[in-house]
Order: sequence, then structure tokens, then C-alpha cells
Amino acid sequence: MNKRALLLKLAQDMRASYWFIPANMVLFAIVLAYGSEWLDHNAEILPFQFPESLIDTQVEGARSTLSTIATSVIGVTGVMFSMTIVAVSFAAGNYGPRLIGNFMRNRGNQISLGILIATFVYALLILRAVQDPSETAQIEAFVPQYSMLLAMLGCIIAVFTMIYFVHHVPETINVGNITAGLGQRLESEIKAIIDAEDARDKRREVTYPDRDPDHRITLNAAGYIRTLNYQQVEKLTDRDDWLLRIEQQPGDFVSSFTPVMSVWSHEALSDDDIAELRDCYALGTSKTEHQNVLFLVDELVEVLARALSPGVNDPFTAINCLNWMQNALSVARHHGEGLGEAGAGKHALGPRLTYDTLFERSFLASKPYTDTDELTKAHYHKLVAELKRST
Repeated sequence: MNKRALLLKLAQDMRASYWFIPANMVLFAIVLAYGSEWLDHNAEILPFQFPESLIDTQVEGARSTLSTIATSVIGVTGVMFSMTIVAVSFAAGNYGPRLIGNFMRNRGNQISLGILIATFVYALLILRAVQDPSETAQIEAFVPQYSMLLAMLGCIIAVFTMIYFVHHVPETINVGNITAGLGQRLESEIKAIIDAEDARDKRREVTYPDRDPDHRITLNAAGYIRTLNYQQVEKLTDRDDWLLRIEQQPGDFVSSFTPVMSVWSHEALSDDDIAELRDCYALGTSKTEHQNVLFLVDELVEVLARALSPGVNDPFTAINCLNWMQNALSVARHHGEGLGEAGAGKHALGPRLTYDTLFERSFLASKPYTDTDELTKAHYHKLVAELKRST
């Protein structure tokens, strides 16, 4: 069975998680700690030696240094984690809960947290390797000097990470950066859709029988379609006795009984066939921008709507959202061959993005909110006039 859709969905979830990158960095720190400790026990294999001033730490000094590093780093990590939670809560309350994913996917936050936790774990593991001399147990004093150097280097990196993070968090919750990020990703996705359409020699035309489908595939679960493996659907469509029509696309909510695909076939589908068709889909509890370019438009509209709410009353943020929507529509009109009258899509059997759909989901959806503020309303009509002149 093909589980590519599920794997893609899991990859998205891991990218949007705060545990995957830090967990991998902690594992790397563990491996590095044991590796550097082994190197300290076998330092003679090194083709060079560091100056004595760098590797003359005594037992008490090594323990004190490593303890200080571990204590300080884990304390800073707690503060940074609290800052992240505050930033996410602030963004969710002011710009919309659907924007939380943008902060969770931020690599700067994930890597910063990973560096600090990995430094803490490394310092702890090296601390246990420091040994006091004992005549009764015949244990010689041992200080992992090269491991100490790596711990000091990790501490310096952690300090610069803290400096970066303190600067980075305010940048991530700056509403101008949020709208710019959404607008740039929307522009990139529209360009990718147009380029994919232009790269195909000819759109696949499918004629469906004038009768009800022989089978309607359901997923036996409820949720939002997060991923659809279009390549696998196209492969299955190439079968001589199968004709498939996708009924639900990424971003759509389905119940356990919602048909997601219609099938015309000469023979009855086996359980394996049905499972193979279901494996083309992966569900989630919320929408994402993956395979769903209109979700980015909805996020811009949501930021605009909240900016014009009585509790916020920020017309300049709303105007900024309108500017990025207008930029997306200009790209849809003028990049390459444009979306065209029939629209464009990344996949032959996938949904078609049209200029009218993009305009409806952006400007027309924003109009009820812009009408409540004269400044935003004037800018709205100005941009619409510019779009009409550019056609």
C-alpha cells in the first residue's frame, strides 16, 4: 500500500513541532559526549596537541565549570521557552489562532531551543565523566580536557543563541513581518502553480460516464484533508478498468461518510483496492497551507478582519494586508502565462486556481470589513481600480 500521503502529513507535523529538531540535537549531543570522552581516553591518536594552557583544568575546576554551564543554560532555556509561549499567545489572540503554525514552524525558534537543551545535556554527560583520585579503588584523577573545550564552545554558542533569540522573538510577532511572510509565501505558491501549468504539455482531459459512479470512497474518519497524493491518483487512473474523480481537495472538511473519490470500474473493488485509494489521503485536525494556497489568502483576510475589529482598530495593518493581496493578484495575472481563463494547477487531476476565485477569497471577502473604516475603504477601492486597469 502507498502511504506517501500519510508520510507527507507526518513530515509537516514534525516540521511544525517544537520537539523534532531539539530532540535530534539532544541525540547528537549524547553521541558527541560519548565520542569526545572516548577521545580524551585515547588522546594519543590525535595528530596534534593543544597548548597546555587550554587543557590544564583540574578536577574541582572542571566540575565547577560544567555545573555552572548546565545550571545557567537550563535556566536560560526556561526563560526562552516562556518567551515563546507568550509570543504564541499574543499572536493567537491578536492575529488569529490559525497563525500559530507559522510560529511553530519557525526554524529559528526550534534550533535555538535545540542548541540550549543540547548544551545542557552535553555538560551533564561530561560532568559525570570527571573522576576524583581514589587510592583504595585504584582510580586515577581524570578530567576530559577536550570534552571541556567542547563544553566551553557550546556555552559560547548558547550565549550568542540567547542574543539572537531575544532579537528574533519580537521580529516574529511584528505584524508587518507576519503579513509580509504570508504575502511572500502566497506569491511563491502562485508562481509555482503557474510554472507547473506552463511546464505541462497538455492538461489531462477526462470524460466521465453519464451515470452514477460504481463506487464512492469514504475515509471512515472525520477531519480536514491535509495531504492528497496526486501522483498516486494519476497512476491509479492509468489502469484500464478504472476511472477516478476527486471529489474533495486538501483544505476540505470531510465526515466519516463524505465521498472523497468516485470510481467507475468494470469489476467490484476489493478491500485492498479501497485501502489503496484511501491511502492517497491524509487527514488532520486543522487546515494548513500545504497543497492549499487559498489558506494563505484566508489568513491574510483573518489578520485584516481582526485589525479592523473595534478592540484593535488598526487600519494600517489592514491596508498592509490589502497590498499583499493586490500583489498576489498581480502575480496571478502577469507571471508567465498567468492563471488564464481556465485557471492553473500543480497537478493534472488537482484543483484549478482561477483569478476570479483568488479575487473572491481575498478582496471580496475583505470588503465587509473594509467598509467599516474610511481609510481602509478608500485604499480598497484604489487597489481594485488598479487591478482593473492592469487587465
